[in-house]
This record gives sequence, structure tokens and C-alpha cells, in this order.
Amino acid sequence: SPQARSKKRSRKHQRFMARRAVLEQKGLLSPHRQPGSQSPEAGLEARTELSESCDKVPKAKQIVSSSLSPSASPDSIARHHSALLSQGSGSSGRVRTSSLVLRPGKYVAIDCEMVGTGPQGKLSELARCSVVNYEGDVIYDKYVRPELPIVDYRTRWSGITKQHMKNAIPFKAAQAEILKILKDKIVVGHAIHNDFQALKYFHPKDRTRDTSQSPALKKRAGLPIRANVSLKNLARHLLHKKIQEGCKGHSSVEDAQTAMELYRLVEVQWEKQLAHSLPPRPPSPVTDPAADSSQYLDDQYWPTDLMASSL
Repeated sequence: SPQARSKKRSRKHQRFMARRAVLEQKGLLSPHRQPGSQSPEAGLEARTELSESCDKVPKAKQIVSSSLSPSASPDSIARHHSALLSQGSGSSGRVRTSSLVLRPGKYVAIDCEMVGTGPQGKLSELARCSVVNYEGDVIYDKYVRPELPIVDYRTRWSGITKQHMKNAIPFKAAQAEILKILKDKIVVGHAIHNDFQALKYFHPKDRTRDTSQSPALKKRAGLPIRANVSLKNLARHLLHKKIQEGCKGHSSVEDAQTAMELYRLVEVQWEKQLAHSLPPRPPSPVTDPAADSSQYLDDQYWPTDLMASSL
């Protein structure tokens, strides 16, 4: 009946206007003045304008999302970081800004202190582990009781004494707590393979940032790229701070914080280089300029909650 057809056209027009409002919010359409009434011919004209605007969606490099989903992979983080850098000046002042966009909660730095166990104390076992966040705040710092009896406390380097073991937690309990923190994180450290070995753990390589292996840090410090450089020397050259001083041993908290500071110093170059080394992404129907974007005006591509609210 004419009434049913009119009602159907009205609902379709409401859905169209709701979609138009979404595209205007995203900046894909300029705001359109709303007439008091609109004839079917005017609606057809508006639909044509909307379709033409959608066909002109910029390439992916021109539009970068300001946030990533919580399940974003390290590959997508690095690519997103690279895209953000291409839009900015690339100066050192961009380090904090770009990292905040990339959710600093994805980054932690770790350092472990070991003691000697086994024959002549030559086995290294975990005795303390410290983890800090992107800002350098301590999120984990506990003494750990090794699985084997301690033969050498290595206090001169580890800072561990017999007194510390009184309130230490068993290795298995500490391991479970620490690995829970490291899960899905990008982990920063210096000669970090030693820390992972003490934890009896292997972290994915693409989520590991080892400051002892960073060419950008060595170049900035004026050191040979192939040189084995200590955390102490990098801190002295680049951060102008003294660490690991005195005879009371190292502080795993201080070492973890220093590693994070060093990473942030060259974060832009590091992540950009990593992003460029990643394999190319397959074309996406949304970002591929050859794709016909007008098909996404169909009802099947719009959220059901928006469809329901427009009826």
C-alpha cells in the first residue's frame, strides 16, 4: 500500500541520515544543512553526494587512528608508530607523545640479580627481580629464594645477602607472578637474555628491546656498533648519571629504570626501524584505494545498535 511504501522510505531515509551523521563526525563529509523537509529527489541527490564522498576516502597513510585495540599485536604497534612518526616532525620532543598514543602500559623494563648455586657456586639462579613501567615506576620488586642452596651470594655485584633470603618467596611463585606481568608486553632490558635465563623463560623476540644490542644507542654514545657496552657506560655517556657505584652491589630497580630511560631516548628511531623491517601487510578492503567503498553503505556493514536506534 502507499502508506507501507512511505513508511519503508522513511525508515530507509532515517538510516541514511544516521550514517551521514557518523561520516560527518569522522570528518569524511562536510556538515550539511538540514532542510525543513526533503523530497525523494532531494534524498537521491544527497545519497549521490554521500556515495561520491565515500569514494574519495583518503589512503591509510593519511588517516591514522589515535588509539589501538587492547589486543593489538607488536607488529601493528610498530607499524602504527611508524605511521604516526611520518605525520610529525620526528624530533626528540615527539618521543613521549607518540608513546602515549601507543599505550605506555604495553612497555615494561626488567632487571634481575643472581646468586651462585651448584658446584662451586657457578650456577646462576634468580635472587631478586624488579620490573618498572614506562614511566620508571616500580610495579614489582621481590627477593626470590633459589631452588638450590646458595653457595655464593655474589654480594659485590648482586647486592644480595643472607638477610634478604629470610622474607624471599620461592622461585616458582615468583616466576608465576613475573610472567603474568610480562605477558603480551614489550619488555626492555640490558643483556636481557640473562634475565630471561634466570627466569627460565623465553620472551618473543619481536617484543624484546635489548639496550645492549641497540645500534642507535651505541652510535649516540660514540661507541663502535659491534662493541659490547655495559649499562653503566651507556648511562654515563647518554644519561650523565652514575649507577652501580660502591661495594654494596647493583640495584635491580635502578638498572631497570636506567634501561627504560635509554630505550625512551632512542624510542622513535628504534620503533621506526623495526616497523620498516616488518613484512608488508596484505591489502585491506577498507584501506585499499582500488576497493569500491560505496559497497559499505549497505545495511550489512553497519552496527546493529545503530540500525536499531535509527528505526
